[in-house]
Amino acid sequence: MVYVADKLACFQAVTGLEDPDLCTEILQAHGWDLELAISSFTSSNQSSASTITSDSDPRDSLDPTQSASSSGLVPAPNPSIAWKLVTLPFSVISGSLGLVSGAVGLGLWAAGGVLSYSLGMIGLGQGRGGESSARLVSVSAAASEAMEFVAAFERDYPTTRPNFVGEGFMDALQRSRNSFKLLFVYLHSPDHPDSPVFCGRTLCSEAVAAFVNENFVAWGADIRASEGFKMSNSLKASRFPFCAVVMPTTNQRIALLQQVEGPTSPEEMLTMLQKVLEESSPVLVAARLDAEERRNNMRLRQEQDAAYRAALEADQARERQRREEQECLEREAAEAEQKRKEEEEAHERAAREAAEKEAARARMREQKALSLGDEPEKGPSVTQVLVRFPTGERKERRFHSTATIQSVYDYVDSLGCLEVEDYSLVSNFPRVTYGRDKQSLSLKEAGLHPQASLFVELN
Repeated sequence: MVYVADKLACFQAVTGLEDPDLCTEILQAHGWDLELAISSFTSSNQSSASTITSDSDPRDSLDPTQSASSSGLVPAPNPSIAWKLVTLPFSVISGSLGLVSGAVGLGLWAAGGVLSYSLGMIGLGQGRGGESSARLVSVSAAASEAMEFVAAFERDYPTTRPNFVGEGFMDALQRSRNSFKLLFVYLHSPDHPDSPVFCGRTLCSEAVAAFVNENFVAWGADIRASEGFKMSNSLKASRFPFCAVVMPTTNQRIALLQQVEGPTSPEEMLTMLQKVLEESSPVLVAARLDAEERRNNMRLRQEQDAAYRAALEADQARERQRREEQECLEREAAEAEQKRKEEEEAHERAAREAAEKEAARARMREQKALSLGDEPEKGPSVTQVLVRFPTGERKERRFHSTATIQSVYDYVDSLGCLEVEDYSLVSNFPRVTYGRDKQSLSLKEAGLHPQASLFVELN
């Protein structure tokens, strides 16, 4: 059921038909063969779709001043360089701008986008607000198709071949513009009987492949794929194998310099490519020089602007530095005064806190000394306790054997020999720590009677 739904969604996205019942009937009539249904639907509307492929009006033929202009290529001195202007499908142009197609992927070819205009002519391609519902192929989809073609071509012809770029047509066209090269276009028809021979003997011959790789940007597409189908319509490819040489012009058009349809020998192909390259060389050289001049002018303007900004910034920096120095002096004086006051307050506060703390400790020592009572005389029920401090100092006192370990802690605290309150009393042999959990034990219960040697261990 999901498989059928995917085919229905793909067919709707490609054809622009919004009625699911009509789309279901068309697919059922073709046995749910998506490729056959799209092909049949496309063929039935081919006459109207041809209106967006290329301009056949005689005024579109170039005269000596009508080749590429503002696209970065200057007019050609020879009118044979660009003998036809071809209007690109809007879907191919806008595809490079990131407009996303609504077609969901089943790994099947789809001829979407190019049908939007023809369907609009018969009233079937309008969506909300009159916009075409056959949305356009996204950049990622176009690049994916190109990479699939390149991978398949390299698999079939793994040795010598043109280096087709794995990107959409508009990106390849921009690449050729930036590198001041012509764009070599190959539209591949896998089902045509002449395609394998042409690819193996002509297109992949060492001489042709090397010449194309050195002098052109090569782009190829399978005509069963979306963008390949659209470009075959735009270039009016009537026979296969089909090759063309184009370059960018203006107003979303390309100049079709040469096209080759049908079987061609390597010698004929090489001769054609050399002739096109020779005739277009003045255009490409002039375009390169013009671009270099624009870059130099831009660099000069940038340098002049940078010099002006540097001088202005230097003046502003000097004035800013003067103000900052003045503000810094005032701020330093204020901060020094504030710091002096804070230090005085902190010193007074620290002295006060120290005095309060010392007084509290003195009171605590006095209270604990009073709680111990008088030291008992020696006797069988009296325990002799020796306490060693981390400083090496020793203190000794007698306690009743029934006195608790807490009494020993109170004794240590009353001496004032420690600056910390967190410590433990530990015996050496055996080593036993008499922590807070054992302070309620008597000295006898703790095994410290009749005498004990304890040391203070800081926690």
